[in-house]
Amino acid sequence: MADIQVAKEKVKETLLGSTQAAADVQLSALSKATFDKNARKDEESGELVMGEEEFINAIAPDGEDYHKIKREQYAILFRIADRRSTGKLNLFDWGTFENLLAKPDAEYEIAFRLFDVERTGTVKYDDLKKLYEMNKGPDSIPFDWNCEWATLYSGGKKRRHALTYPQFSQMLRGLQGERIRQAFHYFDKDGDGYIEPEDFQRIILETAKHKLSDHLLENLHTLCNISTGSKISYANVRAFQNMIREMDLVEIIIRQATSQSSDGKITRTEFLNEAARITRFSLFTPMEADILFHFASLDEPSGRLGLTDFAKVLDASWRNPLYNAYSDLGGSKIKTASQSFFHSALESAHHFALGSLAGAFGAFMVYPIDLVKTRMQNQRSSRPGEKLYLNSWDCAKKVVRNEGFKGLYSGVLPQLVGVAPEKAIKLTVNDLVRGHFSEKDGKIWIPHEILAGGTAGACQVIFTNPLEIVKIRLQVQGELAKNVDGVPRRSAMWIVKHLGLMGLYKGASACLLRDVPFSAIYFPTYNHLKRDYFGESQTKKLGILQLLTAGAIAGMPAAYLTTPCDVIKTRLQVEARKGESSYTSLRHCASTIWKEEGFKAFFKGGPARIMRSSPQFGFTLAGYEVLQTLLPMPGAEKQEAPHMGVSSASTSLPGQEGPLSYLRSRNALKIILDLDEQFGMSKGPGKEGWRSLPRILGGGGEKR
Repeated sequence: MADIQVAKEKVKETLLGSTQAAADVQLSALSKATFDKNARKDEESGELVMGEEEFINAIAPDGEDYHKIKREQYAILFRIADRRSTGKLNLFDWGTFENLLAKPDAEYEIAFRLFDVERTGTVKYDDLKKLYEMNKGPDSIPFDWNCEWATLYSGGKKRRHALTYPQFSQMLRGLQGERIRQAFHYFDKDGDGYIEPEDFQRIILETAKHKLSDHLLENLHTLCNISTGSKISYANVRAFQNMIREMDLVEIIIRQATSQSSDGKITRTEFLNEAARITRFSLFTPMEADILFHFASLDEPSGRLGLTDFAKVLDASWRNPLYNAYSDLGGSKIKTASQSFFHSALESAHHFALGSLAGAFGAFMVYPIDLVKTRMQNQRSSRPGEKLYLNSWDCAKKVVRNEGFKGLYSGVLPQLVGVAPEKAIKLTVNDLVRGHFSEKDGKIWIPHEILAGGTAGACQVIFTNPLEIVKIRLQVQGELAKNVDGVPRRSAMWIVKHLGLMGLYKGASACLLRDVPFSAIYFPTYNHLKRDYFGESQTKKLGILQLLTAGAIAGMPAAYLTTPCDVIKTRLQVEARKGESSYTSLRHCASTIWKEEGFKAFFKGGPARIMRSSPQFGFTLAGYEVLQTLLPMPGAEKQEAPHMGVSSASTSLPGQEGPLSYLRSRNALKIILDLDEQFGMSKGPGKEGWRSLPRILGGGGEKR
């Protein structure tokens, strides 16, 4: 009996046009696991089966973001998978459907099988029309299936023929354009070739809503603004349709053009020029370019647009900023508050660790220059015969000759220990204060920029002054040991114990006097160089060389103009030798230097300070970029390469995320929804929708 039943099933599958016998379907481990996870036990046969609800859960899991396509519309695909019209799928049915999705033309074949209700390998005109009428929205714009366009594919009333798979696929390809043409005629009551903006918006919402971004959909009525009138012409409508049909090509042209632009932005002219270089047959009209730039520039009417501006038009998954502000294009999954906090904490710790290593690397590379700067600033005599060093180069040579190469790194350990919290505190405070005063568009008043930098410099002194005084005393003890016999070399710990808590903050007022103006000059200068000179923006990320240059240039005035404060700080923090003046306060130190050494003494070590501050930022940044590549955050998605600026942006399209079977399911629904946005939506049990069709016509109703 079982053998007869199996034979009947095979004969039925053959008659119904199955492309592969069920027993021959090869299931992957993932496919079988998906079936087992979502299937339920059938009460009659005892085998695992999927109903419509379980099928939707399998191919469109609850909780995912389907945005333009309603989740319940995935039930359309159940009609395709239910080959035997039983209302349930067994493991082999599921495997056959998965096999169908693996075909190179799966999207169009799925649509074809939906309308091949008798499963004869052709689509009858009457079946196509009936399914459309039963699935269209109650208030849909009328569509005439007896139009001249339709007869070109299926023939006239007297000689109408069924459509083969290739013919049907090609017909679907042009269906959206015909729907738009008929809809325009429907609203153009007086036949003058113009319709109201509201009518145009309704046409697009009914014919292409599932393919367009929220930004486009919300601003469709503004299309009338590209011309002088207040209405929309048929030329406007056709140009809009041509543009959205060529979205992929448009994005390739934009990526190529922006990658070649110095600031990562392009004009309408640059777009058309690049289109002429790239395309050979798909040339864009001036009106099509106008429409593209019109919708991309609604929020930024500058005439020069970047990738972020065009993303609002090109990316169908783009949402309103109030809903999905600053999220990555492509739609990452929503995290809970605790997950976001934990992830942010880990990310901050990871950045702090990398910043510490990079900061230590930068400080180590320029430390010899810092030591020379300190020795030069501590040299008090202004008489040539009593000078220990003639200039910075002479100082470096004498340090190496008298103390060896290691002498250039005297006191480097406290510097390496202190540079990590120094950079972290400075950058964090500056960002916090800037963020507080910045407007929504990121703009900030210059006095507030200066305040943010100065506050950052003040906060770092609390931590860095003790390390500075230890470092400086270690740096100068080498020359003292060379000139005075019997002077022991002290360790960092000895200096800390000897100074005590109060002593560690000796010269803190001078340190504040130096670091507050330094940061107040440095941060605004650095940010303006990046933004105004190098053109950094949301659409353009600067490369390492540009960041190095901006950091070096910003460091020069900040370092040199604050050299007098640095000289005073150094003199206060270094232990006075026999015969040398002992300073009692910041004011006393400044006046004594002026009387004994003159004005020039305040700029001792200035060149060395510039030579140290500028490259230190460069080495730190370069080390940070390399470490980010070598030591990515655990669990983070692997990136092919760090973003080096717009010039490195790929000119090819980014692939869609997700398994190929899921992408083809979604693409198939996009093709089907070209008929009507409401296709497959439930409209009441047993009243409307394709489910109410008799099974012989591909529905889920009773047999007849």
